[in-house]
Amino acid sequence: MRNKINAALKEAMKAKDNLRVATLRLVTAAIKDRDIAMRVRDDATGVSDDEIIAVLAKMVKQRKDSAKIYEESGRLELAERESAEIEIIQEFMPKQLSDDEVQSAIGAAIAATGASSVRDIGKVMSSLKNDFSGRIDFGKVGGMVKSALAQ
Repeated sequence: MRNKINAALKEAMKAKDNLRVATLRLVTAAIKDRDIAMRVRDDATGVSDDEIIAVLAKMVKQRKDSAKIYEESGRLELAERESAEIEIIQEFMPKQLSDDEVQSAIGAAIAATGASSVRDIGKVMSSLKNDFSGRIDFGKVGGMVKSALAQ
């Protein structure tokens, strides 16, 4: 994953794509920050691909929030830049599951955990995060799990 991002950065630099270069530099800096934090905490050599996906997901969420604020403030050019950065970052993330795939994943997680009531949401969400980290928007899934368990 890290090599793919670095290769894309080099390619963007050769193509003189300033927005892509700036965005990919932000991504590599965020990954290096996570590397440093992991070394201090665990004496590890670097973060895994799952950690990188988590960093990318966090960056996408931050940019979505910023774009929303910019749009509400009438700063459309800044909102468009944030949206363009989101597209660049998402190129390196796993394909997101469709709504139907999410519903079937929720059903499978409920069956696997033996969840039977709304009190078991934590178990189901934990199972989904283990299996589909970076491939599901967990902000939306919480409500879907709750409604599935309430039935």
